[in-house]
Amino acid sequence: MRPLRIALLALGFAASAAFASPAEPKLGAEYIQLASPVAPAADKKVEVIEFFMLHCPHCYMLNPDLEAWVKKQGANIEFKRIHFPYTGPNDPEAHAYLTLEAMGLAETHTYSAMQAIAKLRRYWTKDEDAFNWAASAGIDLNKFKEYWNSFGVQSKMKRLNGLVEKYKVDSAPNLVIDGRYMTSPGAVMNANAGMSEQAAVKALGQTLDFLVAKVQKEKGIKPAK
Repeated sequence: MRPLRIALLALGFAASAAFASPAEPKLGAEYIQLASPVAPAADKKVEVIEFFMLHCPHCYMLNPDLEAWVKKQGANIEFKRIHFPYTGPNDPEAHAYLTLEAMGLAETHTYSAMQAIAKLRRYWTKDEDAFNWAASAGIDLNKFKEYWNSFGVQSKMKRLNGLVEKYKVDSAPNLVIDGRYMTSPGAVMNANAGMSEQAAVKALGQTLDFLVAKVQKEKGIKPAK
């Protein structure tokens, strides 16, 4: 797996704040085009993938506004997350996220897992860290362990490194749209001289809106009402 480099962003924004609207995003500035596109799984919707980590403070701070954006886009997009296996092929945080996903609890428990890790001020280094959190979060621990050890989750764990390599993503948070375009708060900030880090985070929504509309136009996908 490529070395992981966390984007250095001080994301001090209110969860309820709306994304800002700078000038129209430009290729090579606010976003890039992947040299080797990856065919998206979505067909009639625009696929949006967030590469993230549960212990990444920048992903944690981005989460509320990103989830608001996903809700706003609604049926226009197919949103999913891929967790970096930070400590290697047996990374307990990635394993925990895939377990939550398999249990249908990712949407309701991902942020609480981020909060718990942020409070600890350290990432999970062993399976027991994830188990202790699951129990404290009110999740049936026996069922959590059952899914944790299931063939489906174990198979997805083995494929994580390959997924990261396929998309050539080496930082978090990063978002890939339609397997072709990639953007991040850091890219937006770097593209706009003098823009504060907080403003860059809020401006990310406009770049994402722009890329979703761009893909819809390129592929003839009718926007959802």
